[in-house]
Amino acid sequence: MEPAAPPPVSHVIPQGGHAAGGSTARGLRRRQYAVLALTFAAYAAFHASRKPPSIVKAVLSADWAPFSGPRGTQHLGELDVAFLSTYAAAMFAAGHLADRVDLRVLLAAAMLASGAASAALGAAYFLDVHSLAFFLAAQVASGVVQSAGWPCVVAVVGNWFGHTSSRGTIMGVWTSHTSVGNIAGSFLAAAVLEFGWGWSFLVPAFVIAALGVVVLVFLVAHPSDVGLELDAMEVEMNGEGGEEVELLVEEKKEVEVDDEFEVEMGSQLPRAIGFLEAWRLPGVAPYAFCLFFSKLVAYTFLYWLPFYIRNNAVAGQFLSHKASGILSIVFDIGGVLGGISAGFLSDAIGARAITSVLFLLLSIPALILYRAFGSISMRHNIGLMFLSGFFVNGPYSLITTAVATDLGTQDAIKGNSRALATVSAIIDGTGSVGAALGPLLTGYISTRGWNSVFFMLIVSTSLALVFLIRIARDEIVAKIGARH
Repeated sequence: MEPAAPPPVSHVIPQGGHAAGGSTARGLRRRQYAVLALTFAAYAAFHASRKPPSIVKAVLSADWAPFSGPRGTQHLGELDVAFLSTYAAAMFAAGHLADRVDLRVLLAAAMLASGAASAALGAAYFLDVHSLAFFLAAQVASGVVQSAGWPCVVAVVGNWFGHTSSRGTIMGVWTSHTSVGNIAGSFLAAAVLEFGWGWSFLVPAFVIAALGVVVLVFLVAHPSDVGLELDAMEVEMNGEGGEEVELLVEEKKEVEVDDEFEVEMGSQLPRAIGFLEAWRLPGVAPYAFCLFFSKLVAYTFLYWLPFYIRNNAVAGQFLSHKASGILSIVFDIGGVLGGISAGFLSDAIGARAITSVLFLLLSIPALILYRAFGSISMRHNIGLMFLSGFFVNGPYSLITTAVATDLGTQDAIKGNSRALATVSAIIDGTGSVGAALGPLLTGYISTRGWNSVFFMLIVSTSLALVFLIRIARDEIVAKIGARH
């Protein structure tokens, strides 16, 4: 039996009719902005809910068993790795799941569950819980539910912006949600810390749960959910008349036949890509392993920077717990501008790997300078911390967004949008393994001195460079060849 023909594309401009096209184009832009805003807020909330453990570290190590004993620092590192290792392991399954279920429902459920997990950690303060097993279990649960967030938001944004020429710039701005979330989480957690460290968890928990409800009600995960076809819309905004639109629709039908679309509820959708098949896509493995080391560095700062500032004098004075948490925001402010700059530069020169390599190279002297001269004065500390955040977060942001979207919609899979969540999960999941390793190692290495920690960060950055050298070289060769 022949499958039912797809429904007619009602929004295509009739020949000679431009008024309706302009209105539809404006409607598309409004929906795209709404999607960007909602996914930005959603993932910023995820990061805000991850920030409290780093803010309360110094308090826990001072007077809350089991983190105040001789092995307190190691236990704090184990707490980090409980979340991050579970997050990394669950990320691969979450990406596979996100390609097969309703992204809006999965994202909202992950946000509500993340709020519950963060609230459980806060409740430990009010219930006077001192069991390491309880803290570890809460972090494991948090890692599992938070793993669904990233593949969902990347897939949703990819659905709406997958064919945009300025993807790097858009993603660079959008991916500042990571640093904005860190800033918001640091500020919220530090602001209420004086009332008891439990509130540092409860306030971000409420924020992410409330935003989860907003996502469930308002997020549109795919243009087709509201009767829009993004490819046709692009021709509609740029084409001269109905003849060009008709050609695009005919070409799309040919792609549907070639890609073996599946029939689902009267519409045709591409098949989801397999996990191993996604790993074999060009560029996926090198970028994934590069992100392993890049994220190791970024998450070491995310989880240990307030503790580092608290325990290292600036201009001969030690800062309070609250001041240390607020000062650490400077790193994330640098990260916001670094991510945007990396995206803009990669669009301008048309080379993601070259941009990433440049930022990684410059992050090495930035880290050395921050460790060597950051304690001279507050001005030195702020300036060098900002530079470190700028260069460390630049390639990390670029790889997890624009690069992942490029790889998830490349020609090798003929633009199959249902591969995007799987590819982004592989890249970010591999990176998250490094993110788990960095804070864990820091908990042990810091007992030997912070110079050893910074040496580890510099070595990790150098290894991240190694995995991109071949791709960067190919980009350079392609650029030279294009000029001849």
